[in-house]
Amino acid sequence: MEWRRRLALLAVTVAATPLALGGCTADREPGERAAPERTAPLELVVTPTDRARDVPLTTEVGTRVRNGRVTAVRVVDDRGAAVEVEPREDGSGWVPRSTLEPRRSYTAEVTATADSGATTTRKTTFTTQPKSTRPAVTSTLYFAGDRTYGTAMPVTVAFDPPIPKEARADVQRRLFVRTDPPQPGTWSWVSDGSQVYYRAPDFWRPGTRISVRAGLAGLPIGKDAVGDADRRATSTIGRQVALEIDNATKQMSVIQDGTVVRRIPVSLGKPSTPTSSGKMVIMEKRDFTTFDTRGEPNGGYVVDVEDAQRLTWGGEFIHGAPWSEGDQGSTNVSHGCTNLSAAAADWLMKITQVGDLVTVKGTEVELDEGNGWTAWNVSWEEFAKGSALPVPAGLRPSPSLAPQPSAVAGGSPAPAPSGSGG
Repeated sequence: MEWRRRLALLAVTVAATPLALGGCTADREPGERAAPERTAPLELVVTPTDRARDVPLTTEVGTRVRNGRVTAVRVVDDRGAAVEVEPREDGSGWVPRSTLEPRRSYTAEVTATADSGATTTRKTTFTTQPKSTRPAVTSTLYFAGDRTYGTAMPVTVAFDPPIPKEARADVQRRLFVRTDPPQPGTWSWVSDGSQVYYRAPDFWRPGTRISVRAGLAGLPIGKDAVGDADRRATSTIGRQVALEIDNATKQMSVIQDGTVVRRIPVSLGKPSTPTSSGKMVIMEKRDFTTFDTRGEPNGGYVVDVEDAQRLTWGGEFIHGAPWSEGDQGSTNVSHGCTNLSAAAADWLMKITQVGDLVTVKGTEVELDEGNGWTAWNVSWEEFAKGSALPVPAGLRPSPSLAPQPSAVAGGSPAPAPSGSGG
């Protein structure tokens, strides 16, 4: 019958169709291997682009890698001489250790390796620009080599003329600091662009080795100027010393490795020429100098002083003042300086280092931003806001480590601008 013929046909059709079982059942013969997973391809992009011309003398070899890492970088000039390069910490590029020369060709060969072991190599040849005829921005690195500095020493670079806001990120990318042992920090700009400071959230650990490079020679700065020079310095942090000066008591506390070792009577600035309150850093030390304030407001005198330690660009010093010893500890009579007895000033010169923290409190005026190395006169949060580049995550204040004793030697940074105290 017709219905029996249709039922038989349906049975044949079902029997010929494979059954779909659970997803864990392999649909292959025993011993047959699964197809290998496809790995993402290794990608490598190198800059400058091949045959690029008129590139700045501060050009770096930029590398962008996906699914692998850079394993070799080789740079040679047009005479075949090798050019030493250093990697940026974030891996974004390789920086020549010396500024490139004008009107020269360079070839960079970069190799990247995938996790699978596969490699790829890219090569680029580029030519630098002629020597710039634009005016140079004068930069001064206030961090000399082969010195021993205090634990509050900020790495300071000053600029003349100041760096405009739109150019600060480019300048900051060419400022490098390495510390051993590692103690990360950040740069922060004075608001007018005349100085930029580098420090860590906490004071440097005694014994830290700090290497600095301001690689600014030939760097385009805005549309109208270039950087003037490439400077380097490496120095060491000495023992912890800090000075605390209280106007209420007219006393200076000298603190070494966390212990007050001496209290010294002082005379600060009189009301018409008050001493600044704030956190300062000893900038330079002079066994002998002359203060000449003729032509300055509230000035007009010339006086020779001994054992002078500069705190501000405006001319505030700690120094010996035998003429005011009768007032020290009771009355302020100076023109803004911190006056000590001749004997105390001589003793203090043997204890302090450039880079030691000096805190003054209770006077009539506050320390102005940038009047000296004012990196510690703000909180870490405020300091980090002054960076022209993103601050790495995790750089947050932490309790200061207990200072450890260490050897110390005196030292001065590069010569400071003239300025008189009293």
